[in-house]
Amino acid sequence: MLATNNAKKLAELRRIVSAEAPDIDVLGLADVAHYPEPAETERSFEGNALLKARACVAATGFPALADDSGLAVDVLNEMPGVRSARWAGPGSSDGENNALLLRQLADVPAAERTARFVCAMALVLPDGTEHVRLGQMRGRLAVRPTGHHGFGYDPLFVAEGKTVTNGELEPSAKDAISHRGRAVRAILPVLVAELRRLEPVAQEG
Repeated sequence: MLATNNAKKLAELRRIVSAEAPDIDVLGLADVAHYPEPAETERSFEGNALLKARACVAATGFPALADDSGLAVDVLNEMPGVRSARWAGPGSSDGENNALLLRQLADVPAAERTARFVCAMALVLPDGTEHVRLGQMRGRLAVRPTGHHGFGYDPLFVAEGKTVTNGELEPSAKDAISHRGRAVRAILPVLVAELRRLEPVAQEG
């Protein structure tokens, strides 16, 4: 289970998992009965990811993956950080978040518009075992949004070594370098090993 209702995030994870471990099926929250999702009250990506994964396991009984990710802008003291999805306020859209960030960086020169995407991917198993892996993608912020791929701040973010925004990259090209892609690839060997460990228990049950 991936503890998310974000269809784009689920599609991104399924692409990465199918390339790395094609025998694993990834379900999203839309595939199971609704349950109350926990408020993201932690001050770290790792803490929020674990909150979501623990709640998913408790509600579904499935091994659960959950991520918390966001944008850390150097000149803004690594904000928006864990508030990235609601930077312009609760319920804010990607466009509103991007617009606010651009206003905050309006007088910041290009050399100082450095930032990084961070993703914490938590794996929690029904027996209480927990793992967390991190992924990062460094780059800089453009002066206007460009491209229609991806989501969140992708239309503003130009990864190191690239000349176009994440919003202009094809999904497979973004997956190869993204913070989430790196976090997923780091947790996948752990997930595979843990599922194999649990197989005899499942078969006995």
